[in-house]
Amino acid sequence: MRDLISTIMTSQIDKESFRKVLASSKNIIVLSGAGLSVASGIPTYRGPTAGVWTKDGDALYSTAQTFKDDPSGLWQFYHLRRQLCLNAQPNDAHRALSTLLIPSTLSRIAPSASSPPLHITQNIDSLSIRVLDDLHSDLKPTTVEEYVKEMHGSIFVTRCTSCQHVQRTYAPSLSSTLSELAVDGERYDIPHEKLPRCGGDAWGGSNRFGNCGGLLRPEVVWFGEVPPLMGEIARKMNWCDLLLVVGTSFTVQPAAGFASQVKARGGKVAVFNLERTKGDEVADYMFLGPCEQTLPEILDVQSDIARLWS
Repeated sequence: MRDLISTIMTSQIDKESFRKVLASSKNIIVLSGAGLSVASGIPTYRGPTAGVWTKDGDALYSTAQTFKDDPSGLWQFYHLRRQLCLNAQPNDAHRALSTLLIPSTLSRIAPSASSPPLHITQNIDSLSIRVLDDLHSDLKPTTVEEYVKEMHGSIFVTRCTSCQHVQRTYAPSLSSTLSELAVDGERYDIPHEKLPRCGGDAWGGSNRFGNCGGLLRPEVVWFGEVPPLMGEIARKMNWCDLLLVVGTSFTVQPAAGFASQVKARGGKVAVFNLERTKGDEVADYMFLGPCEQTLPEILDVQSDIARLWS
């Protein structure tokens, strides 16, 4: 019983201490991983809910070489996972982080912040962007583009391999052939011209930018590719004095080195994870449990969530 009381008291002390650091921090950055979206029904890549990259050799479909060798199989893989992400809804962890972009909330819990926290997400499900659709009246128009960075891209963004046109769409399917696929994951031999193309199914022979008929690729960062936002993120990280690490295991580079970088410059690191993970010894604060429960409580934004999403 004494150990239990001690644990509770220590947790309360950590919470109060963290809130003081949050209130005095000027440059706050959030780094989120797959654990952020577990409560939305999207499994993690590692850990007890792993499933996306660990079944039937699906890790194969995360390389540029596979896209070159088997665009049909790759697009079928991403179509089914795109459906999974499209059907998912933001959870209270997404909502808690999004409230930090609201001026009135930020001024209450982090009055020293020079700007809203930068949210760097490793997830490709775009839930951290979609949750902001409910907050347009409370946000500045440039908030999404400036303060939410999808480091590994988005499953809802495509890039044409011919004209390089980039487009975001939440349409149920990117080609009529893919829309007819069963959800059982069985692979079919789909002709090249029936896969997602620049201009869509209605493409009529134009070669214009954004309507050239070229094969589309998912605009996600595959293994072996360098995240295009890394330069910008690295510059931002140089000024970070408080890093919130949410739902990531410190095992994926380059994100795994961000916490050590912040610590080396004298900043603080707070970790919100379901359980202890490799590398989290760099944390100044550790809040274990489902992040959809810990984030609203520790950040003290439960009332904000209730007001905005009731």
